[in-house]
Amino acid sequence: MISIKDRQHAVQLIANACKDGSTLTAACDVIGISIRTHQRWIQTGEITADKRPFVVRPVPANALTVEEEAEILKQCHRDEFADLPPDQIVVRLMDEEQRYIASVSSFYRVLRKHGQLAHRGRAKARKSQPAPTTHTAIAPNQVCSWDCTWLPGPAKGTYYYLVMILDIFSRKVVGWEAFLGESAANSRTVIERAVLAENIVGQPLVLHADNGSPFKGATLLEKLRDLQIQPSFSRHV
Repeated sequence: MISIKDRQHAVQLIANACKDGSTLTAACDVIGISIRTHQRWIQTGEITADKRPFVVRPVPANALTVEEEAEILKQCHRDEFADLPPDQIVVRLMDEEQRYIASVSSFYRVLRKHGQLAHRGRAKARKSQPAPTTHTAIAPNQVCSWDCTWLPGPAKGTYYYLVMILDIFSRKVVGWEAFLGESAANSRTVIERAVLAENIVGQPLVLHADNGSPFKGATLLEKLRDLQIQPSFSRHV
C-alpha cells in the first residue's frame, strides 16, 4: 500500500509532467501506476490515505466459534493424540468415534493461532544446522580448493584421474597431477608438491574439497595437520 505522503508526491509529479507537455498515460507509466489509480486518488478533490486497513470486515459464516476451537485443542491434548499430527487426529476421530469437528487445515490453523503448532511426533525434532563456516581470501596462498576428476584414456574403458588445486584468489593452478587410480595417497602427493612449489610450507592455508573419499583419508588429514593446512569440506545437504 502506498502512503498518503507518497500519493501526494506522485500526483504532484504527474501534474508537473503533464504541465510540461507529457501525456497522462506516459506520466503514470513512469511513476508506476495506472491511469485508473490516478483518477481514484484525485476523484474527490482531496488525496486521502488507503482505507483498506480500516475496513470492518464481516465474520465469515463458516468461521469456527470459540467453543469449536476449544474442542479442537481438547482433542489435540488427549493422551492418545498428543504425539499425532492433525491429519491423523481427524482420521482417527472419524474412524473410531464417528466424529468430525473440523478439517485438517482448521486443526493446523487453530494450533498455530494458540502457539501449539510444534513438533508432535515421537521422533526427535529436527535440529537446525549451524551456518556453514565460510573462508575469504584477500591474497594468494590463503584459501585453495581442490578436486579430482577422470579423464578419458587412449583406449576405450581406460581413464586417468586428475587431481588439481586452485588458488581461489588468483585462480592460479598451484598443483596438479594425473594418476591411474583415485586415492587419498595420490591427493597427498599433489598437496605436498604444491606447498613445496609455492614455498608456503608451514604457512596457514585453508584447503577446501567436497566430501569425496580421496580428500578424507586418515593419513591425508594427518599430513594436512603436519603442514598446518586447515581442511574444509562441503556441507552435507
